[in-house]
Amino acid sequence: MTTLTINGQTHTVDAPPDMPLLWVLRDLIGLTGTKFGCGIAQCGACTVHLDGVAVRSCVLPAAAVGDRKITTIEAVGDTPAGKKVQQAWRQLDVVQCGYCQSGQVMSAASLLAQNASPSDADIDAAMAGNICRCGTYNRIRAAIKHAAKEA
Repeated sequence: MTTLTINGQTHTVDAPPDMPLLWVLRDLIGLTGTKFGCGIAQCGACTVHLDGVAVRSCVLPAAAVGDRKITTIEAVGDTPAGKKVQQAWRQLDVVQCGYCQSGQVMSAASLLAQNASPSDADIDAAMAGNICRCGTYNRIRAAIKHAAKEA
């Protein structure tokens, strides 16, 4: 049995120790906002926060999480940075197909929580592991900059 703190709630799950956090979130707990993309931590669709830091849940064994707090797309809007990012995403119509967007939002929110005024280089570094097949990168960058300006 593994006990995890997810979006402020404690969940005890019966999962094999090597089960990726992504599958615990989606299949055992029912939080399906975090997406499966590649399964090798290259696309960013599975991004969640561990103590506010963006991580790829598809390769992180749930048993390795320990006492760290997990935040998923379902609750990122409860954080100041997450709320700003989600509002900017809507205001600038970032989403096209939407599949990658939960991971994009999670990476952007982690960036802004750690760096309230990121440079283009900071944005590039934070978002480098997030792939958007629709090519909304310009709108993503604009939304991050917009969210950063919101006080």
